[in-house]
Amino acid sequence: MSSTSFQFKRYDLSEDRSLRAWSAADELLVSSSTETDLTSKTIGIYGDRFGYLSCNLSAYQPLVVTTNKSQELAITANLKANQLTETEFFHPSESLNNPLNVVFIKMPKSIDLFQLYLAHTSANSNDEVQVTCGFMTRHFTKSWIKIAEAYFEDVTQSRAVKKARVLSLKGKKKDVPSIELKSIAFNGQEYKQYGGVFSSNHIDYATQYFLQHVDVSSTPNTLLDLASGNGVIGSEIHKKCPDATVHLLDDSYLAVASAKLNVVGDKINHHYQGDVSNFESEMFDMIVSNPPFHFEHDINIQIPLTLFKGCHRILKSGGNFQLVGNTHLNYKVHLEKLFARVNILAQDEKFVVYQCVK
Repeated sequence: MSSTSFQFKRYDLSEDRSLRAWSAADELLVSSSTETDLTSKTIGIYGDRFGYLSCNLSAYQPLVVTTNKSQELAITANLKANQLTETEFFHPSESLNNPLNVVFIKMPKSIDLFQLYLAHTSANSNDEVQVTCGFMTRHFTKSWIKIAEAYFEDVTQSRAVKKARVLSLKGKKKDVPSIELKSIAFNGQEYKQYGGVFSSNHIDYATQYFLQHVDVSSTPNTLLDLASGNGVIGSEIHKKCPDATVHLLDDSYLAVASAKLNVVGDKINHHYQGDVSNFESEMFDMIVSNPPFHFEHDINIQIPLTLFKGCHRILKSGGNFQLVGNTHLNYKVHLEKLFARVNILAQDEKFVVYQCVK
């Protein structure tokens, strides 16, 4: 089977026609699957962003491990569009139903996430498991080899096909590294974080800039931290507004799991969602965000722009939406189409903090 057998959509609202729902690395992974008899094998798929792997391998009922809600929605939509059986999703902190015999990994941008995939594979597979990792050659890093060799005896790299390659891993090791939580000190608090969550070694600089300039002079009763990551923005504002009911939302399962470690309390609510469609209209007094625009190796501002529209709907009249963005993204042009007033609270050569009033 190949991309010509199925129809795929990205389901990330991108208007850039140059961005496909699969790459040559996905094609090479599917092609490599024909080299092994997959009959009666338990197959695992990691990192399938839009469902190319899940659709092409659907006949084998693969176990699909995901890290993002948008990923799950896209895979489900493409399976349904191609009249294929929908799948159950697993997260890399959950045990699988059966030990894996064959694994296909679409290599993530995050080194930490790749290690998490291998650790999960190691814990949920038999000793003879075969792992194939697909990637575009331009993204290759020697760190992948080092990590792979910590989990497998035999690590080989293929020749390039349409600028894509695969790593083949065999001979699962018994003594493997344990995955440790990251710990980031900020403003007198230790923030715990799972590998694969954005900015794993320090609090993102845009977030730090935002927290220096966010305006909480009008104390909110209801607050949403949108794209919350490890929860640092919601946590720091909650310290200033302890009576507020705080909601933290992120598309990343690992980010939500991290935030649950860092932001706790009777008035704290966590949401594993890729958008704000589950919230009622005019629900929040204040929304704060460092919205994402990098998605793996793609840049796509259509996603934050769609989130901005959702923020307008769920914000109370007179409420305010404060966010930080890179200067070159020029969010102000788009925000002024939605909100009655858009102020710039702070700006330097890298970042801008906006305050939008409904």
